[in-house]
Amino acid sequence: MTVVLTKSSMPIVKWVAEILGLLMNGIFYVISAIGMPNVGLAIIIFTVILLMAMMPMQIKQQRFSKLNTIMQPELNRIRNKYKGKNDQVTQQKIVDETNAVYAKYGVSPMGSCVQLLIQMPVLFALYQVIYKIPGYITIIGNKIAGIAADSGFVSVFSKFVEDQNAATLTRNFAGGETANIIDAVYGMTTKQWGSFLEIAGNQFPQLADIHKYVHRATNFLGLNISDSPMEIVKNAWTDKEGLWVVMIIAAVLFPVLAWLTQWLTFKLMPQPQSDNNDNSTMNATMNSMNTVMPIMSAFFCLTLPVGVGIYWIMSAVIRAIQQFVINKRLDKESPEDIIRAAQEKANKKREKQGLPPQRITNQAHFSTRSFDADEKAEKARQSRSEKNAADRAASTAYYNKNAKPGSLASKANMVKAYDEKNQKKKK
Repeated sequence: MTVVLTKSSMPIVKWVAEILGLLMNGIFYVISAIGMPNVGLAIIIFTVILLMAMMPMQIKQQRFSKLNTIMQPELNRIRNKYKGKNDQVTQQKIVDETNAVYAKYGVSPMGSCVQLLIQMPVLFALYQVIYKIPGYITIIGNKIAGIAADSGFVSVFSKFVEDQNAATLTRNFAGGETANIIDAVYGMTTKQWGSFLEIAGNQFPQLADIHKYVHRATNFLGLNISDSPMEIVKNAWTDKEGLWVVMIIAAVLFPVLAWLTQWLTFKLMPQPQSDNNDNSTMNATMNSMNTVMPIMSAFFCLTLPVGVGIYWIMSAVIRAIQQFVINKRLDKESPEDIIRAAQEKANKKREKQGLPPQRITNQAHFSTRSFDADEKAEKARQSRSEKNAADRAASTAYYNKNAKPGSLASKANMVKAYDEKNQKKKK
């Protein structure tokens, strides 16, 4: 029986999810053909293939990060040069000088943003596929479809969902359509399956076969991928049946591994350089991210279904490996080689626009040189101004100190002393 199952309805994301769903469905079909129909295994293979396909994009992003590290001292000098000035003319100068630095190195200020914008729909779509497995893996959806269309089963199951009063189960069942029922049956936790099998009894002979298949498909290292580690620990501790200690340890490993792998990924990422003025703020931000993000990963993998945790951990492991390989590759490239490659790429874009490619670098160097000259001139002017002020203050102090009695300067000093005395009294 073929049923139109629930899939992602988010704009743009739904189209990406459809493509990723075809990949997930194909993987599950292949591993089922060799006698290993397991969603957890399919998620692992799916994650490996997807992230390997996205690796060229990650290399581009890391190369941009390395270029950004090289550019950072110059960008910091521009910010410090105009620090405290918020007028429109100054802001435009900051934009012009910043763009000149980016042009000098042959990169776009939006370089990293474009990579992230491409990756975001993929990540959102991936979660939709994992959350709506029956909608994208047709073998599982069709396996449950037969009993989900049985009016007698729907009646019993509807009453069970109402009595359970479980948020996830109720949400999946919402609508009461066959597709919703399939989602709800697939998404039942181990404990909910046990309770429902007792209630259903022998009314639906095919239910036992469906449970056996779903259990095999959703079992990963002894855990149901529809359960959250928090639920597994809570139920195991309450029931204390069988290998309950092993279940707790296995469940706790998911948030622990999520924290560890995320922390490792951040450690392998290239760290930005900064000057003395900007160092403390930037280091504080990086340290905060390195601390908070792994903790958030652990929390998500503790409260979300194990299936999401499998993806989260595997993706972090693969990214850490990719980051290590990328670092080794980029370490072999000198900063000059990276800059030259970026400039050549920028030149090709300019050629397509009918502009002389060589002008990019020349103009950029001219602009940055003129900006550096302006900065030096401004510093020299400020230095002269400060020196003149100090000289005037020293001359005034000397003149006041050596003023002759009865002179205009001595009388001015008397007035000044009188005013200062009165001000102190008022305070």
